[in-house]
Amino acid sequence: MEPSYSLTETDLRVEDDFVSEPDPTRPVPPPPNAAFLLISLGRMIREEVDEGLRPLELSMRHLSALGHLSRQPGLSYSELARRAAITPQSMQATLRQLEQLQAVERQSTAGRGRTARLHVTPAGRDLLRQGQEVLHLSEGRLLADLPADQRPVFTELLASVFTATLRRRV
Repeated sequence: MEPSYSLTETDLRVEDDFVSEPDPTRPVPPPPNAAFLLISLGRMIREEVDEGLRPLELSMRHLSALGHLSRQPGLSYSELARRAAITPQSMQATLRQLEQLQAVERQSTAGRGRTARLHVTPAGRDLLRQGQEVLHLSEGRLLADLPADQRPVFTELLASVFTATLRRRV
């Protein structure tokens, strides 16, 4: 496990109306690094979301596939795999699990050389709604300490960085 360095309230001594230097017996945190912060934050959020999805028998991969199929019914295994940046075999396993949950159905005959057209079932739409609620609650906890007027700005900045990063990968 990686050591964690963070400056906490106990690291600082408050005397009257000023704050003294950090406690010299504790390690000094490195200067903020956006990549490190996003990786660490992403890991924490992922754990929280995975825990919330577990009772639904879903993972982020399942939720992502349901989201794509709800917006664009009829996508194939290969198209979904491309969008999720995983192998078609991994997506097939994910969709098999969704089929077992009766969340997704094929509306064409699958087979060698044939494209399976996949659709979300009513049960799948309900699972998607519940999964999105897990994400919504996690987002609420993430943004809770930001002032209300900064929340949309933070989200827009993340979306901008995300979009630019995707464009560079193509």
